[in-house]
Amino acid sequence: MEESCVAGRVEGSLIFVPRHIRSRARYAAAAVVTIVVGLLVHLRGDVLGPAARDMAGDALWAMMIVWWVGTIAPGARLLPRCAAAYAICAAVEVSQMYHAPWLDALRSTTLGQLVLGSGFDARDLVAYALGVAAAALIETTIVSAIHGLNRK
Repeated sequence: MEESCVAGRVEGSLIFVPRHIRSRARYAAAAVVTIVVGLLVHLRGDVLGPAARDMAGDALWAMMIVWWVGTIAPGARLLPRCAAAYAICAAVEVSQMYHAPWLDALRSTTLGQLVLGSGFDARDLVAYALGVAAAALIETTIVSAIHGLNRK
């Protein structure tokens, strides 16, 4: 397996950063940016209206899951990463049909609400699919642009 590295100088020594570390950092950065945008939609998205705000928030949540899956498995192909992310989203949505006092108490917190949701809504599965597709499109567009620059 070829190990692509970036070299840099720190106090006269040479430091190599393996490609998978750089990829993980990029995916984590994308996840953090998506979280910030998602929180803005959640807290300040009144302009969108309730239905669009809910759809945008769910799509952004799914995008964030795609980026975290990329952080965990940066070498995996795009389609399996997207499938895994959608499966996670769907599992969390389906889990909202299960109600136990401890789980409902967790869901009643702000963090629990943002991560686990509160009630099953089949429309959310569509929003997750759109979010995963948007993340795949973003990644494909960025990778294509980078490859295009490298060919010149």
